[in-house]
Amino acid sequence: MSRAFFNEMYETNGSCRPHYQEFARWLANTPLELLEQRRREADLLFHRAGITFTLYGDKQDTERLIPFDIIPRSIRASEWRMVERGCIQRVHALNLFLQDIYHDQRILKAGIIPPEQVLANEGYQIAMQGLGLHRGLYAHIAGVDLVRDGDGSYFVLEDNLRTPSGVSYMLEDRKMMMRLFPELFTAQRIAPIDHYPNLLLDTLKSASPLDNPTAVLLTPGRFNSAYFEHAFLAREMGIELVEGADLFIRDEHVYMRTTAGPQQVDVIYRRLDDDYLDPLSFNPDSMLGVPGLISVYRAGNVVLANAVGTGVADDKSIYPFVDDMIRFYLGEEPVLNNVPTWQCRKPAELSHVLAHLPELVVKETQGSGGYGMLVGPAATSAQIEDFRARIKARPHAYIAQPTLCLSTCPTFVDNGIAPRHIDLRPFVLSGSETRLVPGGLTRVALQEGSLVVNSSQGGGTKDTWVVED
Repeated sequence: MSRAFFNEMYETNGSCRPHYQEFARWLANTPLELLEQRRREADLLFHRAGITFTLYGDKQDTERLIPFDIIPRSIRASEWRMVERGCIQRVHALNLFLQDIYHDQRILKAGIIPPEQVLANEGYQIAMQGLGLHRGLYAHIAGVDLVRDGDGSYFVLEDNLRTPSGVSYMLEDRKMMMRLFPELFTAQRIAPIDHYPNLLLDTLKSASPLDNPTAVLLTPGRFNSAYFEHAFLAREMGIELVEGADLFIRDEHVYMRTTAGPQQVDVIYRRLDDDYLDPLSFNPDSMLGVPGLISVYRAGNVVLANAVGTGVADDKSIYPFVDDMIRFYLGEEPVLNNVPTWQCRKPAELSHVLAHLPELVVKETQGSGGYGMLVGPAATSAQIEDFRARIKARPHAYIAQPTLCLSTCPTFVDNGIAPRHIDLRPFVLSGSETRLVPGGLTRVALQEGSLVVNSSQGGGTKDTWVVED
């Protein structure tokens, strides 16, 4: 992997990349004072709309705006078609992997993946063994996190198959850009994304064998960090937003309490983790789920999207094997490659990681949101030694990767316009067909030099444009 930073907007000789030229001309003629005014306007509008994210801290939880950057990230349409093809291929292979490990386990018998890494994984759910799902689909909604190396090549950083979030910010960022800078959308052809809620609803309905199923969105409640997104998507799709207490089981079916009486529910777009879905099957202390839900699910009388047990496929200890899954199930070479990864459970790779901690990024296999992670080049000696002790105590719980040279994009910061590191999360919907809206959620590390883009760690977002070549 190259060690240089790929600049999304400018060539190495300083010239503007063709798909950014129209925007660059506009930016050169726009005073910074106007950009600052528009940014304040965007913050005010987001605040009024309640577009916030809960930041969990040691002492208290804080509601805050996710910083929105008004300089978009632009992708050539021809380049996007390659990304789209790679995301579809990857999610297809992951769905086949999930179908396999809960049934014939061919990939384990072939020795491609050590059985203990799957069967002993925290995300593997015994209750799913032998259970047939409509279309054999487990991950109906997936988010694939992509980064670009110094030469512009795309790499998959991780897969999000449990309850991927962020799509509401993608949609709201676009609405905000169109409101603040409508002239930009008449000057060039930018692929639309506003049809995503319709695609999502179609995906949910196609997950059921019924002709006209009733779908709901199950949320943990308003104290959840992504509650805005839950309410936003339910509203945009025209379906009910429910909490566990709104649902009950009768005669092996799920019903929703309404003012007109009980209504049968056929599809649940669940935005809470497996452990909290049903206190009779998982965490007995859960007050968020529906007692008896898994019994109805196993009987085939309700669909859960995503399926129970998908978490094993996006576990970071399984990530190194996705390229092999693509070859095994599809007989194809990966369109999008993995980042080189060392598995600390392997003695030789553990020795390498311990010897090179200051150079590497170390992640907990069960971690997410930027938590439980060491960025070696940015860490203190004390932090490195703390992680060294953690890894030695539980080597199976960690992987390591080279410190990535995430691409940069011009970003409007306090002292003007400066490059900041970004990634990209396209959202993949799998139903009767597999579809993406053009682009995805671009996340940006707002702190100078930072490579951590997660909103939980202070990252922001950008509108993502797919522009005709």
